[in-house]
Amino acid sequence: MKLKRSRQREAILAYLRSTNEHPTADMVYENVRKEIPNISLGTVYRNLNLLADCNDILKLTFDGKSDRFDWNVEPHYHVLCECCGSVTDLYIEPLKHIDVLAESAFDGTISGHTIQFRGLCEKCVKLVDKTS
Repeated sequence: MKLKRSRQREAILAYLRSTNEHPTADMVYENVRKEIPNISLGTVYRNLNLLADCNDILKLTFDGKSDRFDWNVEPHYHVLCECCGSVTDLYIEPLKHIDVLAESAFDGTISGHTIQFRGLCEKCVKLVDKTS
């Protein structure tokens, strides 16, 4: 489905493309308000969900925490820092053989997969090293 262009949607997409932080809806709202002061949080949520439903952005959910959003829809993986909660892109070759393995054990068809890694980001590793 092709979405109709809107100023709010364009501002949301521009902000997402400007950051590698994988922001929450609240973070998107705070930043888009700088450009569109009268935008509502509800408008941001609706547009983020609509963009995700149309596969224009990725909606990332980690263990019931606030959803995060990513403008990069190309196949790639993410790492959640268990200390600070940051989400980082992990660019490794997509593990396509997992889809083949899954399909061989499933009576339907497999169209893809998502993998989310957990660990400590570089900043938190340094903090842990300093306190050890």
